Amino acid sequence: MLRLSELKLSLDHSPTDLETAICRRLRIGTDVLVGYRIVKRSVDARRREAIQLVYSLDLDLALEKGEEQRLLRRHRGDPHLRLPPDSRYRFVAQAGGGALPERPLVIGAGPCGYFAALLLAQMGLQPLLLERGREVRRRSQDTFGFWHGDRDLDPESNAQFGEGGAGTFSDGKLYSQVSEADHYVRKVLEELVAAGANPEILWHHRPHIGTFKLATVVRGLRSRIEALGGEVRFESRVDDLDLDPVSRQLRAVELADGSCINASHAVWAVGHSARDSFAMLQRRGVTLQAKPFAVGLRIEHPQSLIDQARWGACAGHPLLGAAEYKLVHHATGGRDVYSFCMCPGGLVVGATSEPGGVVTNGMSQHTRNERNANSGLVVNVTLADLEPYGQGPDDPLAGVAFQRHWERRAFESAGANYRAPAQWLGDFLVGRSSTPTPPEGSTGVRGSYQPGLHFGQVEECLPGFVVEAIKEAIPHFDRRLRGYLQPGALLTGVETRTSSPIRVPRRNDGLASVNTPGLFPAGEGAGYAGGILSAAIDGIKVAEAMALSLLRPQRQGGPDGSACDPA
Repeated sequence: MLRLSELKLSLDHSPTDLETAICRRLRIGTDVLVGYRIVKRSVDARRREAIQLVYSLDLDLALEKGEEQRLLRRHRGDPHLRLPPDSRYRFVAQAGGGALPERPLVIGAGPCGYFAALLLAQMGLQPLLLERGREVRRRSQDTFGFWHGDRDLDPESNAQFGEGGAGTFSDGKLYSQVSEADHYVRKVLEELVAAGANPEILWHHRPHIGTFKLATVVRGLRSRIEALGGEVRFESRVDDLDLDPVSRQLRAVELADGSCINASHAVWAVGHSARDSFAMLQRRGVTLQAKPFAVGLRIEHPQSLIDQARWGACAGHPLLGAAEYKLVHHATGGRDVYSFCMCPGGLVVGATSEPGGVVTNGMSQHTRNERNANSGLVVNVTLADLEPYGQGPDDPLAGVAFQRHWERRAFESAGANYRAPAQWLGDFLVGRSSTPTPPEGSTGVRGSYQPGLHFGQVEECLPGFVVEAIKEAIPHFDRRLRGYLQPGALLTGVETRTSSPIRVPRRNDGLASVNTPGLFPAGEGAGYAGGILSAAIDGIKVAEAMALSLLRPQRQGGPDGSACDPA
């Protein structure tokens, strides 16, 4: 088996063309090539008139012993031919035959929590997963009902809380800017496919699952955990921690219904919007830090415009699909403006989790066939920007107060009925309030935001430095993506939940909280991930650390001093 990378072919090549190109590149006969597996397929669109597909392939070759090394020596000047790396996942520990003195907890059923629980179950540790929201079917009914105006906002079952976490109502993107070891990435992707995701995520260069498909996948993950002896309990919000008064060792967790569960080990994977949980950790003295994040708007363009700008004459080709973009501008004054969570062929949706606030986010189905492209258009917020919103210097929850302030401003400015403030891009750039009629001479984008739009001035709902940085960035983005500065493009606000406003520091050796033994902060909510893939990988890493702690031979028994029920 050899890996061949950077093999480029035209968009309209056939399987035979691919096999011929492999043999030509290696200078071998077609009888030597037994088969191949696509490791990755990406798009090279630097020349729009000649877009190419770029392959990485694992090749099965009919070679005698020793011939593989001779082939590598013959091509030693080719950096794109090598032995494939070993990307198999290996468990760091396995439970023995006897029962453990305690059952590990996982708190939160987002990608981080589900993968932590799955790994613990696969290691034989029979975890108990507690999720404050509802299972995905009922959660979907609550969320879509809120968007369509048929149901009131449920603070426990919405676009942020419930089975699958915030990622359930998103594009289901499975790529990350964080460099992770191949075996972690492969582990996550293979488990998602086993749970019902399309197998193409194993090789697509920018894999995504899609919102409706994600619902199937999270149910599949739950079934796999339960089949291995784990348990998932919904509508089980953790409201307090029982800590040893001297050592601060975790002893139990208390639920919203007043019941409590003994536990000395718990993965804390509550997501980036669990503000009441952040406040509880602060009350219990768990070390927290404020963390920078970004805020801004959602911008919508016709998907056809983005396709044409990215693909040119190849727009609409079935192998290309709906075009994406990624834009960054370094503004004067040191601010960064960038596209965030870009959703080709998608919708803008309400993502608030608290009464009296408006939050926007993007989502799309696996087909990405809606009429608009949408993306966050956000600006970095520094710790210095947060200080005026805190309850004193170094308040770790200052970012939460900052987010709430602007979410409430958006709610009030749009009529206090969960509609989102909206403005045409042409009006935004000149500081003119918008009406439902687009600027003269332009065709307005038909907005997709649910529960609905209120036209006016979105800049009233954001800090001045955010508005000015975005206005500066728009012409620069238009030079990189022709048509971006379309006066009839639509802005909706506000986008505030780009990442967690806090970090829960953890030890380098063992990944537990720096001052609360047994509590393992993980994923986006703890400040260690940014998206489905990185959150899932962090869940695996924390589960590994927890398993090593639980299975340490010298550990004796469970926690003392608690009068709670066993898990």
